[in-house]
Amino acid sequence: MSVAVAVSGVTTAAHRRCCLASAPRRSQHRCRRPAPPRASGAVEVRVCTSRTCARQGAREVLAALAGLAPPRVDVGSCGCLGRCGAGPNVAASVAGSAAVFGHVGTAGRAAQLLEHLLGAAEFDASAGLAALAAREKAELALEKGNADEAEALLNEVIGLNASGGLHLVYSSRSKARLAIGNISGALEDAEEAIRVAPKFHQAHLLRGDALLAMGEYCAAEDAYAKALDLHPSIRRSKSFKARLERLREELVSAANP
Repeated sequence: MSVAVAVSGVTTAAHRRCCLASAPRRSQHRCRRPAPPRASGAVEVRVCTSRTCARQGAREVLAALAGLAPPRVDVGSCGCLGRCGAGPNVAASVAGSAAVFGHVGTAGRAAQLLEHLLGAAEFDASAGLAALAAREKAELALEKGNADEAEALLNEVIGLNASGGLHLVYSSRSKARLAIGNISGALEDAEEAIRVAPKFHQAHLLRGDALLAMGEYCAAEDAYAKALDLHPSIRRSKSFKARLERLREELVSAANP
């Protein structure tokens, strides 16, 4: 189901009029900055999430690695690595050389592993952990409705100059800025998150949210469609359905002033 089909409660002509009306402004909000250059020698990190490792905290380690890793590190899960009882186990591949690391059971150990794999010049474990802790605190504040506090904390995170997780930081600040009414700032942060991690679907959703708040309905629909292309399973989520319903309502309102 495409986004266009999902908002089919609006007549095609009305939808087209809304898109044409916003077209002159849409060009102002496209992501124009080039994607960041990827360093040579991509790194793959896979966390075993089978039963034994999961009991030892593998999923928490997976989340920590995803939040810590620089863009060139591909973090994901995998099946059993054959060292049951010595986990959580993490397999890493760097420039064709692979190894399995055991007892990676905390965010601290995860950060140390990244520093070992990438070198201290590229990844500073201490800075990464400080940024991760501050981002998690900011997201908790945001969940509690304290958007101003969340934005201030995320400003601090960006000031730490940590090399990883920036797409998550900018996405969180985009959400916070939208909550406090800084719509242009929210859009800028969503686009920066996309620049850092072009395939991060949440950033495209947040870009759509900011564009929707600006009345850029066609551009918002495009952003939601891009997120759906990147992560098709979101079509079943309540949050995605709610976004499409808001878009449909705004299109109806624009077509019937």
